[in-house]
Formats: sequence, structure tokens, C-alpha cells
Amino acid sequence: MHFLTGKPLPRRTFVKGMGATVALPFLDAMVPVGRGGLKAAASERTRLVAIEMVHGAAGCNELGAKMNLWSPAAVGRKFDLAPTALNSLDPYRDYLTIVSNTDVRGAEPVTPKEIGGDHFRSSAVYLTQSHPRQTEGSDVRVGTSLDQMYAQQFGQETPIPSMQLCIEPVDQAGGCAYGYACVYTDSISWASPTEPLPVIRDPRVAFEKLFGVGGTSAERSSRRQTRRSILDFVASEMTSLKRTLGAEDRTRMDRYLEDIREVERRIARTEARNASGEPRDLPGAPAGVPDSFAEHVQLMFDIQALAFAADITRVFSFKMGRDGSSRTYPESGTDKPFHPASHHGGTEKNVKDFNMINKYHVGMLPYFLDKLKSIQEGDANMLEKTMILYGSPMGDSNLHNHRRCPLIVMGKANGKLDGNVHIKANDETPMANAMLSVIHTLGMDDKTFGDSTGTLSLRAPEMTRTAPGQ
Repeated sequence: MHFLTGKPLPRRTFVKGMGATVALPFLDAMVPVGRGGLKAAASERTRLVAIEMVHGAAGCNELGAKMNLWSPAAVGRKFDLAPTALNSLDPYRDYLTIVSNTDVRGAEPVTPKEIGGDHFRSSAVYLTQSHPRQTEGSDVRVGTSLDQMYAQQFGQETPIPSMQLCIEPVDQAGGCAYGYACVYTDSISWASPTEPLPVIRDPRVAFEKLFGVGGTSAERSSRRQTRRSILDFVASEMTSLKRTLGAEDRTRMDRYLEDIREVERRIARTEARNASGEPRDLPGAPAGVPDSFAEHVQLMFDIQALAFAADITRVFSFKMGRDGSSRTYPESGTDKPFHPASHHGGTEKNVKDFNMINKYHVGMLPYFLDKLKSIQEGDANMLEKTMILYGSPMGDSNLHNHRRCPLIVMGKANGKLDGNVHIKANDETPMANAMLSVIHTLGMDDKTFGDSTGTLSLRAPEMTRTAPGQ
């Protein structure tokens, strides 16, 4: 390692100027002289991303399960992803943990008047594994979500404890249908059983929250009109800092700053295109929201990667869909709208059509995995230090059932996940058991979570460690 000052740079170093605040990525200059520095850097808290893709999967109905359209046929390590919607993750199988055959009972109706309301309560159950109170008023109640449990215990060390992102429009006020408040279908992060957290759909808003651009909306608007990058406002301070760094750190800094600038460029291009007066595929969407699903998702993944690189926050939730959406995904191979496609009637052709959409959605993930793997922090890449949940509180979307729901976990969580394993739970196992193991993997010691009846190990059987005396 090479740096030009005798004193280590603080890990939490910011460069500020004209309303912009740019946190730095991990640099060799932040490692104290002597042994153990890189190891200490690698022991920082695991980053967490909790992604919900709504409304189940084609592979969770009876026919789709027989065809292995979601989870592979073999359990353990020697599984084949080719028939599944997960096949785009095969290059990352060493970072992939598949959890199949778990149920989300909290999303099921428990009284007759709750029947039919699955769309309007399910999302609130995903990260809480608790049953929502049926109400259209402000007296909502479900449970504290696991991402917020983690943020409350370990996220206070970062400038932003957590962020909540989404792709589809949300309506977090008033009632939706079947007697449920809209916050249940639009919120997956709950700071307490009665406190849903707002979500950000516009990449511009998320970006400026991370980098503190301008003190007021008028100042931010004025800065954008000048078409200047936030980096222009910290250029002299950044130049002074870089003079103190060694060659490797300067290269790392240049790469990080170029990533920031590129995200800014893409947001600006989107805003210019959407403000041009040309008809939009998403009428009424904010100017910063791309009409392209893939472009929008990638921007949101880039923003998360930037935040992790600079340790601005370690916790994201990301809601990638909305149950009742009629959005189409032509790149998937089918032009059927999402919700109608999900009600496939159990016929083979329709099940396969819905599976194309599932496969397309999962196909967004390798972009993010590539990005995280390219970020080096200490002696490990960011994917080694991250845990990514991707799943749904729905199973067979055609029947609105919540059995055999899809769930995968990606990343290594600082060495606490093995990857390259398919774990199939026993029948009737709550997904909450897997979520409780996630909680333990993240370093929390809660004994129960939601309707858990125990834990479901996320490690391959031959890798499970037995504690002394057991």
C-alpha cells in the first residue's frame, strides 16, 4: 500500500462544497500502518439489500414446480439452473443460496372479510412475516421489518441508516381495496409495527439524498439548470486530497468519481428526454424515471453500489413491482401485461409465458452482482461483504396462495454464507424460519421473527458448523 502522509485518512471522510457532499470510497490510505489493517477493513458490517418482486412465480404452481421453472430439481450443491427462471445467475452460483418450499402464512386471510385482499396486504408481510391489521385508516399495524431491525441496530454508524427504493408508482395514503390501507401494498420497510417508511422512485431524488446536493429544492433546480456535475462543486478540494494519495488510491478514486459522473449523466439524459414533450410510455412519471424498466432498475442498482462503496448506508430495501401492475416487458419474450400473465389458469403455455417475465426480472440481478464484485474494499470485493434477498410473499399467483414462495439469497455476507447451495425446506416450513436465520447471519440475536417456529440453516449441510458440546 502507498500513501503520502504519515497519518491514516479517517474512513468516514467527506469532501464538501456548494451544497454537495461526496463521501470517499475505501482507500489504502485509510488503513493504519501495521498488521491487521486490511483484515479490520474486511470485518465491517455486512451490507444488506432486500428486494421484493411481487406476486409469486410460475414455478410455484403445481405444473411449474414439476417443470422446475423456479427452483432446481436437485438439492444441495449439484443443481442445474438451466430449466429455471434463475438460469441467468449460473455464473454467480458460488454466491447463490436458493431456499425453496417455504410458506408465508402471514399473507393469508384469517377472517372471512379478509378473503380476496391478498394483493393489498402481501407486500407488508414479506420482510415482517407478520399478519397486517385490516384497516383503511391510519391505525395500520403489521411488524418491524428485518431490514429496519438491522438498520436500527447497526445502521446508526452510517450517515443514512437505510434507504427505501421502488420502481412502480405508489400511493401511501388512504385505502386501496378489500379494506386495506395502501401503505400495506406499497411499503415493505416498517420502522415499527405502526410506521411504514416512504419509498423513493425517482433516481434523481435518491442520488441527491446520497450526495447532499443543494440545501433547498430551488437550489437543486438551479444547479441542474447549469448542467454542472456535483463533482464540479468539490473539484478543488478533491484535487488537493488526491495529491496526498498513492497511485493505487488515485486510480480507485478516479474510478469512483467517474461512476458518480456517469450516473449523473444518465439521470440528466433521462430528464431531458422526458421533458422534451415527446409521448412517454409512463405518463405522469417523474422526469427522472426512465420509461425503460431495465434502465430504471440499473440506475437504482448503480445508486446502491455507490452508497455501499462510500459506506453512506449499508441497508436498502427495493420494491421492484406492484401486484396489480399491467406493465409489459417486451424484452422478456412475451407482450402479456404482468398481472394478467400472472393469472395463467394453470395451462402450460400461459405458465411458460409468466415464467418468461419471472426470468426477465431475475435477469436484472447479474448487472448488480457485477457492479458489487467490481468494488474492492480491503482484501475482499463488495459482493463478498453483501447479502441480497430476492423473493416474494406470494407463491402461486394464479390462486393467490402463499405456499412454496420463491426466495433466494445472494452474496457471502462477510463469509457467513457459502453459496452454491439449494436448500429445500420440509413441507409447512414458514419463510420466517429462513428470515430468522438471515437475522442471525447479520449478527442479531433475536429468538423469534414473525411466525417462525425455529431457524432454517442457509448453509450447505456439509458446511454447517457444530458448536462445541453439541
